[in-house]
Amino acid sequence: MKKVLHVGCGSKTIRTMGSGFNDGTWEEVRFDIDEGAGPDVVGTIVDMEAVPDDSMDAIWSSHNIEHVFYHEVSSVLGEFRRILKDDGFCVITCPDVETVCRRVAEGSLTAKLYDSPAGPITALDILYGHIASVARGKIHMAHKTGFDLRLMAAKLNQAGFPRHFGMRRQRFLDLWFVATNNHVSDSEIRTKFQRHTDIPLS
Repeated sequence: MKKVLHVGCGSKTIRTMGSGFNDGTWEEVRFDIDEGAGPDVVGTIVDMEAVPDDSMDAIWSSHNIEHVFYHEVSSVLGEFRRILKDDGFCVITCPDVETVCRRVAEGSLTAKLYDSPAGPITALDILYGHIASVARGKIHMAHKTGFDLRLMAAKLNQAGFPRHFGMRRQRFLDLWFVATNNHVSDSEIRTKFQRHTDIPLS
């Protein structure tokens, strides 16, 4: 079985990942800062020392890299590279601040942008962290930085990932990236992106 590290898992499981992770060949290792989420490993993505070097075939990082300070992003991506095997890859999704800011400029700072399992989401929630969760004392849910396509691509380059492919979904106000720990062709990384995010490229 291949291993995928589900960082910032919360209550979610491998079933919420792309279909490529649900073909029966993957074992999920759940990682979270919150012990109450029942993770396999408790820790922070800034320092993942509890996860050995070269131990994971993939990493799934959904809406957690924006929870660290900007100056910590390089450390996070460095940790991702450290724990990935040579042919490993990571899937990263986070808010698209550029698109969100367009909505703010249109006067939508506190208006509901969409409904989530946690309730209505506003631009304030996306920019600064889910307000209701932070109000309940979950301070780790606060957002401390943000990304657009260019910045995330630059940070992945700086971290030394040989290849990456990313896109924005304006309708959902988010970014999606797949970054590989080895050199792959354009067609390979695009196929991996589609298979493990379920986002069509056409």
